[in-house]
Amino acid sequence: MTALTEAQPEAVTLDEPRATRLAIIASHGTLDTAYPPFILATAAAAMDMEVAIFFTFYGLEIIKKGKADHLQVAPIANPAMPLPVPNIIGMLPGMTAAATAMMHNWMDRAHVPHLGELIDIARESGVRLIACQMSLDVLGLKRDDLIDGLEIGGAATFLEFASRNAITLTF
Repeated sequence: MTALTEAQPEAVTLDEPRATRLAIIASHGTLDTAYPPFILATAAAAMDMEVAIFFTFYGLEIIKKGKADHLQVAPIANPAMPLPVPNIIGMLPGMTAAATAMMHNWMDRAHVPHLGELIDIARESGVRLIACQMSLDVLGLKRDDLIDGLEIGGAATFLEFASRNAITLTF
């Protein structure tokens, strides 16, 4: 049996073009799907990359005022949870709160900042946070419903950024 080892970075030759931008689409508003965009965005910003996160549909939950540190983890239909929860059990009252508390506990033990702190770090690092205008309209949300420091833009705003030498990820 082989032990797991940390991945070693590949050697890069000087003639290989390097992406200079990271474009992320955040379309889900649960705690477990809100962390990856911000962890990757802040890491890319620390590597001097230009970064934009485009929040669309339920991803707007992440950037609503007062919501970031109150997002939840759904135990139903989430087969990747480390402690498997049968759907019949996941539907019981209190299971979403239990799954959410469990994830907060894991993040705290690993010394991962709370989501609100990661959002602040992203803004301070120059990460562009773009709220989808069409999704705002569809969901009946207003600019005042969202945190400060955001841009409001349509798909074209995000695509203009992503089309110029960007790695693009979706969550």
